[in-house]
Amino acid sequence: MSALRQIAFYGKGGIGKSTTSQNTLAALAEMGHKILIVGCDPKADSTRLILHAKAQDTVLSLAAEAGSVEDLELEDVMKIGYRDIRCVESGGPEPGVGCAGRGVITSINFLEENGAYDGADYVSYDVLGDVVCGGFAMPIRENKAQEIYIVMSGEMMAMYAANNISKGILKYANSGGVRLGGLVCNERQTDKEYELADALAKKLGTKLIHFVPRDNIVQHAELRRMTVLEYAPESKQAQEYRELAKKIHENAGKGTIPTPITMEELEDLLMEFGIMKKEDESVIGVAAAAA
Repeated sequence: MSALRQIAFYGKGGIGKSTTSQNTLAALAEMGHKILIVGCDPKADSTRLILHAKAQDTVLSLAAEAGSVEDLELEDVMKIGYRDIRCVESGGPEPGVGCAGRGVITSINFLEENGAYDGADYVSYDVLGDVVCGGFAMPIRENKAQEIYIVMSGEMMAMYAANNISKGILKYANSGGVRLGGLVCNERQTDKEYELADALAKKLGTKLIHFVPRDNIVQHAELRRMTVLEYAPESKQAQEYRELAKKIHENAGKGTIPTPITMEELEDLLMEFGIMKKEDESVIGVAAAAA
């Protein structure tokens, strides 16, 4: 039996991380691998395309109803979706109350103790935005996720987030075994996007695993709460996700300890490609500080 691969998808909020991860995992399942998705976003949208559902009941909400997480059974929180992919959403507290990261910690501990990982080839953590503190860093901090894949684009703030996440990985890389598996560029059709993503990957000491082209078929599939793999299996876009899945599968043991860059180096990179001019620097600094 092959060793369990624990991977995580991180990225700036709104970058298409959950869509990219679900399509990629559907492609891995199509290859014959047994998959468990652990959604680590309070929005609980990390499994909706696999389950064809608006949002799955979360571990935290079910635990609140039952009295405590100890009162739950595995089948209460785990649903089976497309191609037998197992799906769990950790959930989070009400907005403005408590730490959403607590749901991540509670869920992972519960799943491990109750055999959710048994027989899985891949466990995938879909982690909120570019937050790498506290509970959201759990997959990295506790040495759960061995490989981190950062979903980004050629937009400045998405690149800023990718660099930020790399700093989080670096912090725990030496104490644990976590590595940066690579960048996945989700095309936004910005200027010189591929070249910029590839250059950032090199700066971070990693590689651009795949450049996912923009295609409206992704939105058409999402409106039907489906992955592209299921909605249009013969499409060019489905083939892109299969290619990404294949590259991730072949990337076992090839992750690196990232080499994050400074804000100045990121600005220099944007200037080098003509994306940013010298007079834009103050604007970038304000945007980064607000992020």
